[in-house]
Amino acid sequence: MNRETFGKYRRFYREQLLDNCIPFWLNSDMPDRACGGYITSVDRQGKSYNDDKSVWFQGRGLWTFSMLCNRYGVRDEWLQAAKLGKDFLEKYCVDTDGRMFFQVTRDGRPLRKRRYLYSESFYVVGMAEYALATGDEDALKKAEDCFEKMLSLYRDPASDPYKITPKGYSETRSERAVAVPMVLVSGAQLLRRCDPQRADYYSQITREMANDIFTYHYKPEKECVLETVLSDGSTVDTPAGRTINPGHSIENSWFLMNEAAYSGDRELLEKALNILNWSLRRGWDGEHGGIVYFTDVDGRPCEQLEWDMKLWWVHNEALIGLLMAYGLTGDDSYWKQFEEMHEYAFSHFADKEYGEWYGYLHRDGTVSHTQKGSMWKGPYHLPRCLMTCEQLLGMLEEGKPVSPVL
Repeated sequence: MNRETFGKYRRFYREQLLDNCIPFWLNSDMPDRACGGYITSVDRQGKSYNDDKSVWFQGRGLWTFSMLCNRYGVRDEWLQAAKLGKDFLEKYCVDTDGRMFFQVTRDGRPLRKRRYLYSESFYVVGMAEYALATGDEDALKKAEDCFEKMLSLYRDPASDPYKITPKGYSETRSERAVAVPMVLVSGAQLLRRCDPQRADYYSQITREMANDIFTYHYKPEKECVLETVLSDGSTVDTPAGRTINPGHSIENSWFLMNEAAYSGDRELLEKALNILNWSLRRGWDGEHGGIVYFTDVDGRPCEQLEWDMKLWWVHNEALIGLLMAYGLTGDDSYWKQFEEMHEYAFSHFADKEYGEWYGYLHRDGTVSHTQKGSMWKGPYHLPRCLMTCEQLLGMLEEGKPVSPVL
C-alpha cells in the first residue's frame, strides 16, 4: 500500500472529525450552558428530546474535548466544552460514598445509581485527559483516586460500601464479566500516558487485567472471548454464558494490541490478533454486511432481541482494530478488511444531511432510530475512532512504526 492512499484516508478522517462530527455536537443542544454538563439525548438535528443526563457521557464528553486539545492544540470552544463536563461531574455526579450515579436530572439531582464501575471508568479517563490538557493536578489526583477505588472493587467486590439487592445470587452462580477488566486496561493505559512518572505501576495493572481476560474469558478451543463466565473461568450453558459480543471483543483486541505496541510483547500481539480475527469471523454478516451486535458461540438462539442489529460503536471499534492490526503486522488482509469496513460504515451510518452518525440500524442496514444521542450514544466512540484512525494513518503515511495510541 502506498503513502498516497494512507494520506487520502488520513485527510478524510480528520475532516470527518473536525468539520462534521465535532461541529455537530458543539452546535447541538448538548453543551448545557445553563445548568452545566452535557445533554446527550438529541435528535437527528441535534435538538434535545430528553434533558436527563447520562453520567457516562459527562465523563466521555470530558475526555473527547480534552483529547481534542491534547491532539490538535487548545481551542477555546473545546476547552470550554471540557470544563462544562468537568465541573458538572464534580458538583453533581459523585455520591457521598464515593461511588457515582448513572443518571441525573438536567440540574444534577440523582435519578439512578448502578452496581457497575462504568460511570467511574469514564470519570477516570475524562479527568485524567483534562489534567493533561490543562495541568490541573487536582483533576489528575481525583482520576487516580477513583481508579484505585475501581481496582479495589474489582479485586474485592465485598468492599463496596454501596449495599443494594444484588443483581444475582453469587452463592448460586458466581459470574464475572469481561467488560470490567477491559475498562481497567484502557484506564490504566491512559493514566500511564497522563502520569508518566507512574508508568511502571500502570503497566503492571494493565498486565494484571490483561492476564485476567486471557485466564477467564479467552477461549482458544472455541475461538472466541466470552462476555460472561463463572468466577473460575469455566463456562455455563445458558444464553448469557454462550454470548459473544463482537464489538466488545474487538475493542478489547485493540486495547491489547496497543499494549503489545507499548511493550513489544509478540505473544500478547498474537493473542490480541486472535481475538480480532475470531470476532470478525463470528460477527460479520455475510448477507447484508456489517457486524451483528450479539452471537451465540454454539449457533443457538440469542436471548437478546436486538442481536442482529448493527450498532455504530461496534463499527468504530472495528475500524480502529483493523487499522492497528495492519499497522503492526503489514498483513494486507487487514487493510482490505479495513477498506470494506470503512465503506460499510460511512455508507450506512453517516448522516449526509445533518452530520454525525446514526447509532442503530436494522440487520439490512436501514436506519432503525434517527436520534444522534441517547443515554448510550454521545460524543465518544465516533470521535475517538476518527482521532485514533487519523493518528494511525498518519504513522503509516509518514512511514513510522505504529506506536501506542492511548
